[in-house]
Amino acid sequence: MDIALIILGIICLITGLAGCILPMLPGPPVAYAGLILLHLTDGVSLSTTELLVCLLIVVVVQVLDYIIPMLGTKYTGKGGKWANRGTLIGTLLGMFFLPWGIIIGPFVGAFMGATKDGMDNTQALKAGFGSLLGFLLGTVLKFVACGYFIWVFVRELV
Repeated sequence: MDIALIILGIICLITGLAGCILPMLPGPPVAYAGLILLHLTDGVSLSTTELLVCLLIVVVVQVLDYIIPMLGTKYTGKGGKWANRGTLIGTLLGMFFLPWGIIIGPFVGAFMGATKDGMDNTQALKAGFGSLLGFLLGTVLKFVACGYFIWVFVRELV
């Protein structure tokens, strides 16, 4: 039974890593499930504190993944209310046009929202690039979290 749980845990970690790029897969939560599966084995017992810290990491990264593109829009392009809303709408609509939609969607949404806020094209492009930078930063955060979970998994197995 332990071998099956370890194999399922490895599959969850690999799937979680893929989920850092593919928005239809929630990367860090799936990788966290791999840690839970490892914890359920007889040979490995992660501490409750470590599991709760990892869960907190998952929650923070998942929330930041939606907020950071809007912050990038706001601070890089000085986007207003509609630029932030456009980023969120573009992110949601972009999920239907994978894989490029998830990258282009927030950019286009921020650009269109910024123009609705009354900005000229240069300022609107800055808002769009801020959204793109925020998306890339969120992706890096997801990779870091999943990389940490993989490290914990391997550390406990060795």
